[in-house]
Amino acid sequence: MLADKYLDHAFELLQSLRETQMENIEKAAELIAQGYVDGHTFYAWGGPHSSLPVQDIFDRAGGSPLVNLVITPGLSYEDGPIKIGTQLERLEGYGREFFAQIGAEAGDTILLVSTSGRNPFPIEMALAAKEAGLKVIGMTSLAYSKAFPSRHHSGAKMYEYCDVILDNLTQPGDASIVDERLPQKVGPTSGWMGIVILQTLMVAVAEHLLAKGVTPPIYLAGNVDKDEQYKQALATLVNENRTRFGGIHSPMKKRGR
Repeated sequence: MLADKYLDHAFELLQSLRETQMENIEKAAELIAQGYVDGHTFYAWGGPHSSLPVQDIFDRAGGSPLVNLVITPGLSYEDGPIKIGTQLERLEGYGREFFAQIGAEAGDTILLVSTSGRNPFPIEMALAAKEAGLKVIGMTSLAYSKAFPSRHHSGAKMYEYCDVILDNLTQPGDASIVDERLPQKVGPTSGWMGIVILQTLMVAVAEHLLAKGVTPPIYLAGNVDKDEQYKQALATLVNENRTRFGGIHSPMKKRGR
């Protein structure tokens, strides 16, 4: 059964994740935790499909208010038509201009997610962030990124501008299961692998904050009975840190209001 084959592959990927990516997950967690302690902001961007793992760590029960979600109109699937995202991601100059509107400052940390890492938008976001003095965490597939040429005039790939690289271990082309009855491989892996990696990262961030003597802020689920004292303390903390806690950064939408 193809479904069984896909699940077998999924378990193999998770084991490879544990064996190969934990060191860099811990390094990335340290950048985020130390940035918070030092008063800086943590931003997270991905697109188009790569926006889904980033959205999963934003405003999440059991998750962290530290995540500031960066949404690019046209590069996430709540904005259509879908084909526009492909064109915008390949448009040179857009990534650098968009980054300039986010409001990030030197010392901040940004997570960029692009599985192929070959299109101009994520490449320019990474380059602009480095030039602005940010710490850059990139989640990509190194095998995918290295299999094809860059679409940017520089010839660079996104991972080349990252301080820490998280490899989602996705095969070139994303789909993973071959069957002679099918015209093409089936079973992509980048989405759920990205979610597992980023949720693991945020768990590690909580532990790194504890090691620094800081109680990590953690969201409570909205559909369970709450500890009112904790709820009020968290609300106060979030309000006091409104400029760097749990915001949605979509500069183009703001300008269009």
